[in-house]
Amino acid sequence: MIAKLVQRLKLLWAIFFLSLLAACSSTPTGNADGAPAGFYRVKAGDTLYRIAKNNNQSVENIKAWNKLSSNDIEVGQLLRVSASSASVPAKPSSPAAKPATPKPTAAPRASINLIWPNAGNIVQKYAPPRNKGIDIAGNEGDTIVAAADGKVVYAGDGIRAYGNLLIIRHNDDYLTTYAHNQTLLVTEGAQVKQGQPVAKMGKTGTDSVKLHFEVRYKGQPIDPIGPLPDR
Repeated sequence: MIAKLVQRLKLLWAIFFLSLLAACSSTPTGNADGAPAGFYRVKAGDTLYRIAKNNNQSVENIKAWNKLSSNDIEVGQLLRVSASSASVPAKPSSPAAKPATPKPTAAPRASINLIWPNAGNIVQKYAPPRNKGIDIAGNEGDTIVAAADGKVVYAGDGIRAYGNLLIIRHNDDYLTTYAHNQTLLVTEGAQVKQGQPVAKMGKTGTDSVKLHFEVRYKGQPIDPIGPLPDR
């Protein structure tokens, strides 16, 4: 019974770090969900249509105010849902208007020094929300190293789509994830050094041998190419 409880807590811990909630930023007072007045924080199962309806707004208004290029939203995302929540109310976009392109989460390159976790070729680029990291090809058993010094906060296979997964927290702002591993070489709670072998490449949770590598800044996925060095 205790073992099952521990496994459940480990899974919830992993889901917490992979969620899009900002792990270390505080939330302003306002609504019960921590969102300020006139804003709404997206919860699991929400749709843009439902959020607009619950706030007596149109989907077009919500998209225009939040500069959304599609109806895709993510858990933890803060959305403006009221015209009065800004000094100048945004005008509703017309059906023929071209949606604004959302800006990616900014992450100063110099704020963390990463190295490549593996020397393989990139076979899948960063393309959220479908792909929140990059996929690096290789051979089964190839060594994967820690991209920076840090602490292993999750090591397990509790999230099926990620297979054998490692999550390493580097500081208050950054963490990296390493998915589909054949073997994990470190355990939860371990302190690791940049360049230290932490896993062997595999294809758990997927159909081909590869490393799925993510970089998260304040809980949000960013393009790993930014903080990684040129090669």
